[in-house]
Amino acid sequence: MTNHARTSGVLLHPTCLPGPFGIGELGNAAIHFADWLREQGQTHWQVLPLGPTGFGDSPYQTLSAFAGNPNLINLEALAAAGWLPWAALRDVPPFPSERVDFGAVLPWRERMLESAYRGFQASARAEERDEFAEWCASESDWLADYALFRALKAHFNGASWVDWPRNYALRDANTLAQAQAEFAPAIEQYCFRQWLFHRQWRTLREECHARSIRLIGDIPIFVAHDSSDVWARPELFELDEDGRPTVVAGVPPDYFSATGQRWGNPLYRWQALRADGYAWWVARLRAALALVGEVRIDHFRGFEGYWEIPASEPTAVIGQWRPGPGADFFRQIHSQLGALPIIAEDLGVITAEVEALRDEFALPGMKVLQFAWSDPQNPFLPHNYPANCIAYAGTHDNNTTLGWWENEMDERARQFAANYLGQELREPNWSLIHSGMSSVARSFIVTMPDLLGLGSEARMNTPGLEQGNWSWRLPPNYDQHPGGARLGQLTWLTRRHPEQQVAVYGDAAQR
Repeated sequence: MTNHARTSGVLLHPTCLPGPFGIGELGNAAIHFADWLREQGQTHWQVLPLGPTGFGDSPYQTLSAFAGNPNLINLEALAAAGWLPWAALRDVPPFPSERVDFGAVLPWRERMLESAYRGFQASARAEERDEFAEWCASESDWLADYALFRALKAHFNGASWVDWPRNYALRDANTLAQAQAEFAPAIEQYCFRQWLFHRQWRTLREECHARSIRLIGDIPIFVAHDSSDVWARPELFELDEDGRPTVVAGVPPDYFSATGQRWGNPLYRWQALRADGYAWWVARLRAALALVGEVRIDHFRGFEGYWEIPASEPTAVIGQWRPGPGADFFRQIHSQLGALPIIAEDLGVITAEVEALRDEFALPGMKVLQFAWSDPQNPFLPHNYPANCIAYAGTHDNNTTLGWWENEMDERARQFAANYLGQELREPNWSLIHSGMSSVARSFIVTMPDLLGLGSEARMNTPGLEQGNWSWRLPPNYDQHPGGARLGQLTWLTRRHPEQQVAVYGDAAQR
């Protein structure tokens, strides 16, 4: 991992792409974005988790660790295939272009996908039906449980699976056999949507590969309790006899929060996972790496040790540290998958033991410049970076850099930043981008709002805020913004894409 060429890229979740259908899609807008990345000399496109979202629309609380988000399916491709009437796409509600109105968008897209399924049933060619059947068979290890879970969840009006009748919640064999027959049409429709997502994502990945753009994905270490994963494999999680968590995940109190963070995800029974060589995790990582070339694991420190909170506790104050699987986990993963193209999200309170685990497997950690401005020993200052790290000005959980500078920085920190960077920060976003691009970090990733110089209105997520997140969208004319060319010039200047032509950015530097 330590011999990688210096690179850079952009963080943008596909839901943020522009387009007329209320939310970003895996169609021409995605390919155009890949073209734009190539034109600016970028190597990476980083995305957030790609799973189907549930309550709160968070990509970090999905209904499956294996499935894709059907809201990303490109509808025009379905019309071109003859499965969706073009007329349906000419009569689109007036969705806002600057944000995703989930409450309006999702029901409309649900109707479009239902219509496409009916069209597929009525008019699909034999080879298309064969492709669908073959894909379902190849993915049956997770797909069968996921599709049944979604069909039952719809039947029970969206209720969490622990609130279903007990024979469904606890997977009585006879009950599930009957459900497979009773809900067969709905089950097949959920399979159809997954086939569409994976088919379109495969095309997008091939288009990115053709442009030398490497996709970076993201998976949270923990999964949502209300997911097909926990419902289908309860023996892998710390649950009681009714399927409810006995202990949950979070982090203890720190200088950010006096009560800590109680995430509520069920914790793993690591002994059960270890018994079969972490087969569930191997399958999860294999599925992720079928979509992307590299994957960031959120809350990496949980593999070394995790904060266990009794499920009855309303906050994270009361809990205890428990040992994670440690090096044994990564040795098993390596033995079954080979090289580990993993980025360790090692933010927060990190111990020497966590750093040792990360470094034993040469996994790059993360450095976030918004956290840097306290004193010269701060590990987020560029002069303290190891080469094997991924640097950011901010992440999806941070304010935009302009929003952070205007609303979250005190005068002492502002002065420290000015002294460190040797200039008054008239453009804080570009000061941080320039600092990160100039560093020894293996890669520097910039968020699109920072590249466009946007304020807090473009923030993607505010941790602890349950509503109003994940909705920002890219302006349709982003490719005309001077920030793109500026990033391209800086990429050339800092040698983060050695194949860029000197003439292109040398000329740009003179203008």
